[in-house]
Amino acid sequence: MPSGRTHDRITLWALPWIVGGSFALTRNGELTLLVAAMFLFSGLMFGPDLDIHSVQFKRWGALRGLWLPYQKYVGHRSGLSHGLIVGTVFRLLYLGSFLAFAGFVGVALAQLFWGFAWNWRAFGEASLVWLSDYRWHAIAAFVGLELGAMSHAIADTLSTTSKRFRRQGLKGLFPANKSKRRRKTRPRKR
Repeated sequence: MPSGRTHDRITLWALPWIVGGSFALTRNGELTLLVAAMFLFSGLMFGPDLDIHSVQFKRWGALRGLWLPYQKYVGHRSGLSHGLIVGTVFRLLYLGSFLAFAGFVGVALAQLFWGFAWNWRAFGEASLVWLSDYRWHAIAAFVGLELGAMSHAIADTLSTTSKRFRRQGLKGLFPANKSKRRRKTRPRKR
């Protein structure tokens, strides 16, 4: 598995290709900038290795405590952390739940202390309108996040496969499914 420094290099070396590819597909500077920014964010801070004590985890600074429950309950290289699309969606939902809770507490405190008026229904409707108006921006942001995560997962897979190939040759490229053997038990003598 590549080190955090190697993953950072892959992210930075891939960035011009991501920018070129996204601009070629969209012909839009805003969307290209959004894809590139989210790719960098995902590659450097929001990638699959948040499930271990990694460089990405450390970069969260004082907020890295948010990721401790994630590390405890999500296995390293599991589908929820390193899975294509699933991993990014799960990390977004995980972080989004913390942001939603913090927002809920903030609004509740503002209502309590300053009589701040808040209408959850209006907020929900405004959010849907925003998503409708900026759907291509939301898609570009997700694509950037996913590309950053994919570059990480692909680098991990290639590294593991090459190490297996060096140790086992062609046999290492196609590992056999390991089935658990059940030990035959003898009936107990009474």
